[in-house]
Amino acid sequence: MKATFISIIAGLVGFLTGPLTTNPSARNYNQAIIWPEGFHPTESKFYVENEIEIDASPEIVWSILIEAESWPNWYEGAKDVKVTGKNSPNLSQEARLSWKTMGLKFDSEVREFESNQRLAWLSDKKSIQGYHVWIITPTETGCRVLTAETQNGWLTFFEKTFQPKKLHRLHDIWLAALKQKAESAQP
Repeated sequence: MKATFISIIAGLVGFLTGPLTTNPSARNYNQAIIWPEGFHPTESKFYVENEIEIDASPEIVWSILIEAESWPNWYEGAKDVKVTGKNSPNLSQEARLSWKTMGLKFDSEVREFESNQRLAWLSDKKSIQGYHVWIITPTETGCRVLTAETQNGWLTFFEKTFQPKKLHRLHDIWLAALKQKAESAQP
């Protein structure tokens, strides 16, 4: 009986402290993503990965994605977005992004910026640190867009415990809105 109780507690602790992958197929982790130290899904407390096919060119998708200050107009998860940097108001290499998402204010810094292909930013605050990646891959009919995020910090415990699927759902909404916007922008 005591061994069973200890096993249950150990399992619960492992669940609450170990990485959470809300997309079971993502357990192999996309090899195209270049994770900074401490943010690889196997090193992080929280991981989500979402993907969508878009019938629009990578250039169209990219142009919409880097217009960060317009995100609140078409994506419900972004508010009060402000970009600073050499090409503001658009995202660019080393641009900084101040915004609210999931009820929290974040200051993020662009870490990867390869036009029409890759975009990533690091968000770092005392309670939570996140690394968010976008990869755009051309297809015969347009492109495939993958977005993935890892998180660390004490706030991830509450996210995993009380809202384990919220971020995955919000990223699905973001991708669906991006798809609609990009496909309606086709010539």
